[in-house]
Amino acid sequence: MALNNTPQDFPQKKLAVLGSTGSIGTQTLEVVRQHPDLFAIEVLSAQNQADILIEQALEFKPNMVVIGNEALYEKVNEALYRTDTKVFAGRESLEEAACCAEVNTVVTALSGAAGLKPTLKAIEAKKNIALANKETLVAGGELVCKASREHRVPIIPIDSEHSAIFQCLAGEQYNPVEKIFLTGSGGPFRGKTRAELENITPAQALKHPTWSMGRKITIDSSTLMNKGLEMIEAKWLFGVRPEDIEVVIQPESIIHSMVSFADGSVKAQLGVPDMKLPIQYALSYPFRPALNTPRLNFAELGSLHFEKPDTDTFMCLALAYRAIEKGGNMPCIMNAANEIAVEAFLAEKISFLQIGRLIEKAMETVTFSAEIQLKTLEETDADTRDFCRRTVASGISL
Repeated sequence: MALNNTPQDFPQKKLAVLGSTGSIGTQTLEVVRQHPDLFAIEVLSAQNQADILIEQALEFKPNMVVIGNEALYEKVNEALYRTDTKVFAGRESLEEAACCAEVNTVVTALSGAAGLKPTLKAIEAKKNIALANKETLVAGGELVCKASREHRVPIIPIDSEHSAIFQCLAGEQYNPVEKIFLTGSGGPFRGKTRAELENITPAQALKHPTWSMGRKITIDSSTLMNKGLEMIEAKWLFGVRPEDIEVVIQPESIIHSMVSFADGSVKAQLGVPDMKLPIQYALSYPFRPALNTPRLNFAELGSLHFEKPDTDTFMCLALAYRAIEKGGNMPCIMNAANEIAVEAFLAEKISFLQIGRLIEKAMETVTFSAEIQLKTLEETDADTRDFCRRTVASGISL
């Protein structure tokens, strides 16, 4: 199918890219550059990266931009004053931008739990969701999936692992899934002992062996929390039980995930470790336009390897399973604690191994609630962050 020559088969999609200056956001714009006939930018947003947001706005000429940090509004507004782009600031403006009438697809590439409310607003406005913000489903998966069903809004995952599962399930709606195999590289410290991890520095943790990602997700990969977050996300996206999701270490990062069916057959999705692949698929589904990206060379690859994750050394993955088994607001507690723990580690206020211990302490201390309401989750998120920051500041031994 010559997709690029038949625009009538694929009406141009109008995109809002929330978090356009981050790793996923910038790679989304790379995809748009390759296919300006298929995708147009209507909304861009950033929290603090004003200079990058200005550059993006001058290039893509969106209808509006939102700078989350209100102190940077004047800088962005002055730079775009002579353009047709409208400039807004603050959290409420971000939520309104997600509902922009001209937009039909919202790319949620925000970092952390900040993506939950804008995603809910976009779903209520019946915008298609291309989801890169896994924390949205970790903290509020029940709310998001309920809203998606009520408003009949599709959520297409951007995470490479969930995109792979989504692709493996295509055409299999009548076939029972036996197990989902969620693959991961194992991060930069695969095979190391807890003793070897005692003095790990942020610089070391940020050196991922195969993927180029943002700072927070790279640290999550090094602790295996990323696999825990993805397990919870997969539970909500695909309606499976946590015990039917098996994490498998695949160091080459070539198999992005697999699905086993009731007859014993296993489908896998393979590709080079390049996030532009799942980004474009989420935007163009069910079509596959050409993409200028490296191809797999199986002769050079030679072999693939598989291992079980070491949850004794990397406790964050075990904490994620514990959180989703408990249910209620516990995944929200775990997620908020992890965000603060990663922030503290990057600031060299806690050690690498203390990331997991701080999360565990928060899960044991912050008030548990079985109630799932947006207000409850917002209060839980705030309480957990406050507890973790006070714990870090007090110097309490973890």
